Order: sequence, then C-alpha cells, then structure tokens
Amino acid sequence: MKKLIFNKFYTNTTKFFLSTLLMVGIIVWTIQAVNYFDFVTEDGHGFKVYFIYTFLSFPKIINRLLPFIFFISVFYVLIGYEKRNELNIFWINGINKIKFINKILILSLFLTIFQIYLGSHLTPLSQFKARDFLKNSNIDFFTSLVKPGKFINVTKDMTIFIEKRNENKIFENIFIEDKRNISRMIYAKKGNLVLNNENKKFELLDGKIINNEKSNINIFKFDKINLDLSDLKTKTITTPKIQELKTLWLLKCFFNKNLDLAFFKCDKKILPEIKEELFKRIMKPLYIPLLALIAGSIIISSKQKKNYNILKNLLFIFAFLVIIFSEISSKYIAYSNELFYFYFLMPLVTFALTYFVFYKKCLNV
Repeated sequence: MKKLIFNKFYTNTTKFFLSTLLMVGIIVWTIQAVNYFDFVTEDGHGFKVYFIYTFLSFPKIINRLLPFIFFISVFYVLIGYEKRNELNIFWINGINKIKFINKILILSLFLTIFQIYLGSHLTPLSQFKARDFLKNSNIDFFTSLVKPGKFINVTKDMTIFIEKRNENKIFENIFIEDKRNISRMIYAKKGNLVLNNENKKFELLDGKIINNEKSNINIFKFDKINLDLSDLKTKTITTPKIQELKTLWLLKCFFNKNLDLAFFKCDKKILPEIKEELFKRIMKPLYIPLLALIAGSIIISSKQKKNYNILKNLLFIFAFLVIIFSEISSKYIAYSNELFYFYFLMPLVTFALTYFVFYKKCLNV
C-alpha cells in the first residue's frame, strides 16, 4: 500500500513537472525566438539558419527553468493533496512525515544529477553547435535587405548604399565600399542583383572603381562588372562564448591554464568568468534538494490550522529568495576564494538547518 501511495505521488509530481516545464519552456523559447529574428531582418541569414539556431537554444532555457519549476511542482501537488485530504491517506497508512520528506529528497537528488548533466554537457553542446552552425552558414536572406535609400552593412567588410530603384526595378546610383581583399570604393550608375542557385552577384553598369592598396590610389572606369556576393560573411559573432564551451575544456583551463584551442585561448583574465560558469554548471544544481525540502515543509501544518496560509506564503517567499540568492551568487563567486567557499557552502548549510527545523517540528506534532 505504501509503495502504491508513493508511486502515485511520484507520478502526479512528474506529470505536472514535465508538462509545466515544457509549457513554460515553449513560452520563453517563443519570446526568445522573436528577439533572435534580427538574424533575418538585420544580419541577412535565412529562415533555416534562424529556426535551427533558436531550436538549439531550448536546452539552455530548460536548464534555467528546471529548479523553479520543480519547486512549484512539489509545492502545488502537496497543496492539492492537502485540499483534497489525500495527505491523510499517507499518515493513516503509517507513513511519517520525515520518511515522506526523505522520499521527496531522493527524487530531488535524481533531478540534481540530471541538471548537472544538462548544464555541464547538453546545454553547452547545443549552444556550441548553434554557434558553429551560424559560423558555417551563408547570408542567403541578404538580397532581400538590399533596399534603396539606406546603408546596408549587415555583412563583414562591405557597405552598400543605393539611391533609388526605377520602374524597371533597376537600382540607380550605387555606392559600395568593399574591403574583402583590398580596400576599394565602387560607384555605378545602374545595377541589378543576379541570383543563380547558390551564386549571388551584383551586376554593375557604367561606373568607377577606386582601389586603395598600400596608400596607392588607382581609379578604373568600367562599362559592366559583376561583383561576387556569394562569399559574403555575416557580422554576427561566430566565436564561441565561454558558456558554449565544454566543461572539460573549462576545467583544464581553470586548473592547468595552458589550454589553447583554435577558437579559445586560456588566459588569466578570463579565469573569473570560467569560475562563474563552472559554478553555474556544477554547484547551482545543489540548490534543488533545498528547494524540494522547502516545498515539502508544507506538510508540517494542515489546512485546519490557522497558520497554514501563513506557512504557505513564508515557504514560497523563502524559496523565491533562495532562487534569487543562487542567481546572485554566481555573479560574485569569482571575486575571492572566501566568497567562493561561502557561496559553495551556503546551500549545504541552509539545507542542514532547514532539515533540522523540519525534523524538530515533526517530532513535536
């Protein structure tokens, strides 16, 4: 009977947790995806690049939401049980409150291990792949950004200005600054974009090219030239950030300080950022058991007691402060070793004190 009761609790909590996490995650992902739309409207990437990049950001969102959603899930399920008098079934069948909270903590430990794996491996891997995909992508939406009366500088080493477009859809009075190979200015009276499969070129008519190479200025006139646009590179940052690097690389850099990758050089200046990132990945999940203990502490009281609503509000505020503290601590952990040990020990000490108070309360009930 006890096993069935606990299985029901685990099932209800897990279902609510997964459904809420997915629902909130999709909402946050949608809002974030709207912000990423600049990749199309301003950076010239195609919709394929946009969707893949935003999709690969989903594990990061889940990683950030997981502790809070887990607290809400346990808290909500237990409050629901109390409202429907279902908690009485636990106590009638000989399950004491200390044993019940220990079952919740076991569940939280599994989730802690999962979040360490998620934050240390899956999240940086997905972010690294997103950045790498962005780096190797072209700017296939660039041609739709070429509009008269505005400077187009979404690409690396090239700026384009077009005065107008006539009734035949031909561009007139085109000015181009091209720094891809040598620095040069191009002026053309007319021009048109020519698209052929993956090839893009600007067909320019009746103009001048001003080359500026090693302080030597040369001017050439032309009747017609084709300016290749197929090798244009985006201005979007393509170098991986620290949060996108493997945990193993960060650990090697932190302890050995001699890691040198093609896109990442271990430097003493970035050690504080590495310490902060390692704290987020490995130590922040330690707050999950504490949040589970806070949520489970609602069983100390019952809805028949006057202090039930007060306890419910206090526990929610306490958990909210713990989450805020865990976010703030990652920002200051790199300042000194003393702060590092303080923020590392804080969830463990707080957990021990909270469990001690819970244990005493249960003995007095």
